[in-house]
Amino acid sequence: MTETIDAVRAALDAERRDAFERRVQREADSLREDVAAGRYDASDFAVGMELEAYVVDDATQLAEAPEELFDIDGCSPELGVHNLELHTAPDVLCDTGIRRQFDELSGVESQVRDALGAVDRRLVLDAMWTIPPAEGTRTYLGAGTETDGIFLAENMRPVPRYLALDGEIRERNGGQITLDLPGFESADSMLVESLATSMQPHLQIPDPSAVPRYLNVATRTMGPILSLSANSPLLPADLYRDDDADLLDRTPHELRIPIFERSVDEGSEKCRVARDVDDIGELIGRIADDPTLVAPPDLGDDEAADEGSKGDDSEERYPAFGAKRGTYWRWVRPVFGGDVPRTPDGEVSPNADGASVRIEYRPLPTQPTLRDTVGVQALVVGVLCGVDAADHPLATLPWADARDSFYAAVDDGPDADLHWVTRDGERTSATPRIYDELFSLARRGLADLGVGSETIEWALAPIAERRETTHTSPSAWKRAQVREALDAGATVPEAIREMQTAYVERAASDTPFARW
Repeated sequence: MTETIDAVRAALDAERRDAFERRVQREADSLREDVAAGRYDASDFAVGMELEAYVVDDATQLAEAPEELFDIDGCSPELGVHNLELHTAPDVLCDTGIRRQFDELSGVESQVRDALGAVDRRLVLDAMWTIPPAEGTRTYLGAGTETDGIFLAENMRPVPRYLALDGEIRERNGGQITLDLPGFESADSMLVESLATSMQPHLQIPDPSAVPRYLNVATRTMGPILSLSANSPLLPADLYRDDDADLLDRTPHELRIPIFERSVDEGSEKCRVARDVDDIGELIGRIADDPTLVAPPDLGDDEAADEGSKGDDSEERYPAFGAKRGTYWRWVRPVFGGDVPRTPDGEVSPNADGASVRIEYRPLPTQPTLRDTVGVQALVVGVLCGVDAADHPLATLPWADARDSFYAAVDDGPDADLHWVTRDGERTSATPRIYDELFSLARRGLADLGVGSETIEWALAPIAERRETTHTSPSAWKRAQVREALDAGATVPEAIREMQTAYVERAASDTPFARW
């Protein structure tokens, strides 16, 4: 633990942070040069996925994820000891690539479920845990000890970066993180972020100069896509009183968004909707100039070390810039570098260096099943490519309207007042019209990149079918289940536990949400 404390101190050291910022600026300058020289050009569009989840015990209470899970290829630890992430290798965006994303996720998930089953635990694909651990939510999230002036959250993974970020954010907030949520006013630690889990589709863009255009369009799709996928309308059951039914009516459909934004807010609203950007050089500058919270303890201001770090992969070539980008918390953001995508036949070129630029689409909650997950992935990448292929005027929607549309979906899910520009250039808030264009663009974008009609319909069906269901989004289903239990005489905590138990069972059946 002494080594961990020393690393946290190094990350928080003011002189080291200044040195880190200088190195970030040098690497940003070099990255701009590499992009301009074509080093980050790629041959194809490609897709990948990160999918967060959590672990429960046989009573559906929150539980710790055993360390042996992280020996499974495609499974990684996350912030809380109960969290984990499943992820795929990237595939060229094509017919077999979309199918392979699902197959790979399924394979990793199966291994994780088997490993958890051996110790009487279960994997839950959900956007927020609502059945708390035995000691209770507030105790669990606030538990920790102060060691040599460093707060160590008991249920946070002892990663120096996490601990340093937690310490810096706590200090800037006077030791308490303001949440201002119905039933949950404040928290003792950034660990409150571990309440929520997300899915993050990735889309590699062949031409880096086009990345700003795709990012700006992505911002304008967040509201409509979130309205179909919202999945975190409830806090843990023990945060509510027995008679808090009116509080439920005031709770957003997608609590994950305000929880993340507020749990990492150091005073500058660091997590937010990104402003429009005109060119890739400006985008690199924004990341470099974003406020620095902590410095990686193993990176300094040694220019010789800069030269020695220049490996083939961008993460190795620009480690300081990569670390800075990790706290550039915008709901859509770029990633420079990564793994080489698999070709349509599943091969990876041994000569490719992984230098590319991709968009990380971050506003979406974890979905109930893998079919739902890949369906949302296909919708996201299809729409982004479809807007470009069809020369659709969506980008002309004012940024403020796109932002408002997103937060409307956070608050009201499928009942949100959305904003859109139609293919004819007209402004509309008619949800059926918006959804019509959303799926039409997704089909166009996927088809233009060689995805066959059968695979397109297979991929999009679980999400398209939500339009015809009684409860369009998982959040609406959850709220209806709780309301039904309340009407039958249950208390609010009882109703939430009853709903969550049913959700876990249905999600485990792998039946897509629209068929619940």
